[in-house]
Amino acid sequence: MQWFSIAALSLLATSLVAVNAQVGNSTAPFPSSTYPNASSPDPDAADFTGPAFSPPFYPSPWGSGAGDWASAYERARAFVAQLTLLEKVNITTGVGWQSERCVGQTGAVPRLGFRSLCLQDSPLGVRFTDYNSAFPAGVNVAATWDLGLAYARGEAMGQEHRGKGVDIQLGPAIGPLGRAPAGGRNWEGFSPDPALTGFMVAETIRGIQDAGVIACAKHFIVNEQEHFRQAPEAQGYGYNITDSLSSNVDDVTMHETYLWPFADAVRAGVGSIMCSYNQINNSYGCENSQILNYLLKGELDFQGFVLSDWQAQHSGVGSALAGMDMSMPGDTLFNTGASYWGTNLTVAILNGTVPEWRLDDMVVRIVAAWYYVGRDQSQVPINFDSWTLDTFGYQHYFAEEVYTLINEHVDVRAEHSTLIRQIASASTVLLKNNNSALPLTGREKFTAVFGNDAGGNPYGPNGCPDRGCDNGTLAMGWGSGTANFPYLVTPETAIQNEIVSNNGVFQSITDNYAGTQIQSLASQASVAIVFVNADSGEGYISVDGNEGDRQNLTFWQGGDVLVQNVSALCNNTILVMHTVGPVLLGNYSENPNITAILWAGLPGEQSGNSIADILYGRVNPGAKLPFTLGASREDYGADLLYIPNNGTAAPQQPFTEGNFIDYRAFDQADITPVYEFGFGLSYTTFAYSSLRVNKLNVSSYTPTAGLTSAAPVLGNATNDTTQYQLPSNFSTIPFYIYPYLNGSDLEASANDSDYGLPESTYVPAGSQDGSPQPRLAASGAPGGNPQLYDVLYQVEATITNTGSIPGDEVVQLYVSLGGPYDPKIVLRGFQRLSIQPNSSTTFHADITRRDISNWDTSAQNWIVSSAPKTVYVGSSSRTLPLSATLS
Repeated sequence: MQWFSIAALSLLATSLVAVNAQVGNSTAPFPSSTYPNASSPDPDAADFTGPAFSPPFYPSPWGSGAGDWASAYERARAFVAQLTLLEKVNITTGVGWQSERCVGQTGAVPRLGFRSLCLQDSPLGVRFTDYNSAFPAGVNVAATWDLGLAYARGEAMGQEHRGKGVDIQLGPAIGPLGRAPAGGRNWEGFSPDPALTGFMVAETIRGIQDAGVIACAKHFIVNEQEHFRQAPEAQGYGYNITDSLSSNVDDVTMHETYLWPFADAVRAGVGSIMCSYNQINNSYGCENSQILNYLLKGELDFQGFVLSDWQAQHSGVGSALAGMDMSMPGDTLFNTGASYWGTNLTVAILNGTVPEWRLDDMVVRIVAAWYYVGRDQSQVPINFDSWTLDTFGYQHYFAEEVYTLINEHVDVRAEHSTLIRQIASASTVLLKNNNSALPLTGREKFTAVFGNDAGGNPYGPNGCPDRGCDNGTLAMGWGSGTANFPYLVTPETAIQNEIVSNNGVFQSITDNYAGTQIQSLASQASVAIVFVNADSGEGYISVDGNEGDRQNLTFWQGGDVLVQNVSALCNNTILVMHTVGPVLLGNYSENPNITAILWAGLPGEQSGNSIADILYGRVNPGAKLPFTLGASREDYGADLLYIPNNGTAAPQQPFTEGNFIDYRAFDQADITPVYEFGFGLSYTTFAYSSLRVNKLNVSSYTPTAGLTSAAPVLGNATNDTTQYQLPSNFSTIPFYIYPYLNGSDLEASANDSDYGLPESTYVPAGSQDGSPQPRLAASGAPGGNPQLYDVLYQVEATITNTGSIPGDEVVQLYVSLGGPYDPKIVLRGFQRLSIQPNSSTTFHADITRRDISNWDTSAQNWIVSSAPKTVYVGSSSRTLPLSATLS
C-alpha cells in the first residue's frame, strides 16, 4: 500500500522522502532476478522467461455463503435487497484520499444506519494515531513458531483497532512472501516458507476477527519487491517506465508456493483480501481475472471481498468484471476527486456494461464480512484522525471542511505491553553461545554496550515519518506497515537498569563512528554487547538509496566495522542483531571473541526489556529462524530486479527459480548455510526419539463437480437517470467521491473519452453471464476442496529435555515429496513444546492430503504422485534425526 505520512503531505506518487543516514549500502546488486545456475529443475518454471500471459476467466464467481458464512450471507442479502443503486455504489467506493478520518473510508447508507466503513493500517498496530501499542513485526511472530502467540497478537491488534472505531484492519501481510531476502516489505509478513506463513496468518486472522474486526490479507499476489511496483513511483526515482512490474510465474509455482498461505487465510475465514500493485503475467493485480476470479473466488471459494491497494486500480468496468469489490481510496489518484467507480460505476450499471448481479455480489460480500465478524455488535464510532493528532480539526482534511472534534485520544492499549514483551523475547533466536557465554548474571565486572542500535532516535521514537530513517534502535521497518510508538524501551536503557540494580559498572557508546572512544571502552569491558541493524520498508520512502528494498544484505551504519573493532579488543563480545531479514555475518559465527549471537528482529515497543530478558536468563530462548542466513547474497538464488529490462514498458520479473526459494534453494544447490532455516539454540538441550507414524483410513479424493447456482439479483435499477442525480438541496464536499450522476446524460456523467466504444473492445466474453457456472475441481469450500485437508497420517515423537533448566523446543516436521522437480524437503508442521528438565513430552503433528500433494496443471487439481514420500522430524531444516517412509 502506498500513502504518505502526516508530515509528508506532498501526496503525489512522485514525492519521495530521501534520508541520508547509511554508509556502505551502495554495492551494485545482480541486475537480474535469479542468479545463474539457480533455476528450477522443472522446465515449466525454468523456461518461463518469454512474454507471460494471464488467461482470462469470466464471469466473476458470486459468493454462495459456503463454509461457515451461510448466516452472514443470509443477513447480508436481506440488507442489500433494501438498497438503492446509489447506496450499493456508495458501499463499494472509497470517498477519496483524506476526505474522511481513516486512510480509507467507503460511502455510508444513512437511511439504514450503515456507517461509512473505516479501513486502517497496519499489520503491527493502529497507524496514524496515539495511545496505541506498537507490536512486534510479522517476521518476529514467525520466529516464535508459536500459534498461540500468533493468535494472541492478532486478537490484541484487533481489539485496539476496534477500540479506535476501525472496521477493517489492513493486515496481516503475506505478500511479499519473501522470495528474495532484500525485499523491502518482507518483515511485514512472516516467512519465505509458505507453510509457516500459512499457519501464522491463519491464527492471526482468527485473532483479529474474534475481536470483531475484519482482517485484510495482503497483497494478492507475487508482490515480491518495491522497485517498479508502481510506474509513477518509479518515475519519481528517475526510471523511465510506463507500466508497473510484471511478476511472471508458472502455474505450479503459483499454487505450491505463493497461493498456499492465501488458501490458509481463506480457510481461516478472512473477510477481505487486498489486490496488489504489480502485474501478474502482464495483467494488473486488481483487474486480473485469472488471479481474482479463477484462483481466489473460484478455486479457493473466497467468500469475502477484494479491495484495491491504494491507487492500484487501473480501470472501472474492467476491475469490476475481473472480481474487485471495493475501490480504495476511491479516487484514481490521490486528491483528484475523480474515480473509476463512484459515478462511473453507477453509469456502468445503467448502461449495462456491468450487470447488476455483479454489483449486488460486491456489496453482499462486503456486508457479509461485516456480519461474519460481528461488526453489528462491536462497532464503535471512529474516534481518531489519520491526518493530524490535534484534538480539533477538519473532518474532511484535504478539503478543509467541517471543523470539529476529530481526535478523542482513546487509550486502547489495555495490558498489551506484557504480551508484546513476551512475543519479543519468544522470537529472539540464539544462534551462537560458545562456552555458555549466555545467560549473563548481571554481576559482570564491567558491562559495555555499543551501537547506534542500542540507543534512542534523537528525534524521538516517532520522529521520522512512517519510521523512514535508521536512527537509534530498530524496532519496526518503514512505510505504511507501521504504527506510532507509545514509548520505545531501548536496549541501552534496559541493560543499564539491569546493571544498576546490581550495583555494577555500565557504560555505553551509541555513536558507531566514535572509533577512539569505542576502542578505549572495549578494551576495558569484561562483557561487550554490540547492537547492529539492517532496515528496509515501503518504496515511497528511500533511506540512503535503499528505495524500500535493501541494496545489499550487510549491516547498516558501519555495523560491520563496529563489530570488528569491539571484538578485536574484547574476547567476550555478544552480538545482537535487529534486522528486517537475512544479513551476511562474515566470519562472526567462527570468531572466538564473539561468544554469542542473537537475532532479535523487529521487536516493537518492548525491545530493550525483551532482549534483557534473554541476556539475563529470565527467558530461555526457544525461537527458531524463519529464514536462512547464507554466506553470500548469491546463495539465495532468487533476487530482486533493480534495473528495468523491458525498455519503457513494464519490467519483466520471471520467477525461473520456481518453488526453490530460501532453504529450498540452498538444499537444491547443496549450499551449506551459515545458519539454516528453523535453527535456534537454547540454554538447555533436547533429544529426539521414538518416531511413530499412524496412517488413517480416509476416503479417496473426489474432484468437485456440478454447477453453481445462478447469480442472485437483489434489485432492479430503473433506467430513469433522473433518480440518480445529485439532490438539489445536497451540499457537496470538494474532492469527495459520490455515486451521483451530474445530469441525465450518461456519457456526460462518465466524462470518459472512450465512452461509447463497442462493448466487444472492453467487455470480455462471458463476463456478464449470471447463469449457473461449472464448479472447479479444486474448489468446494473456503480454502479449496475440503478433502485436501483430510488427515492422512498422524505423526508423533518423543522429545526430552536433557539439560538442567526448563526450556522450549520447536519440533519441526518436513516431508520429501519425492518427485524429480520437488524440493528436497518442505516444512509441513511444527509444535513449540515447553519441557521441564530431565522430562519428556510427545510431539504431535498431522499430515494432510494437501501436505503430500503436487499441483497438476493438466487436471487443474491437486494429486498425490506415485513418488516415494518420507517424513522427517527434527530441530531445524538441516538437523532431522528421525525419519520414516509414508506408505
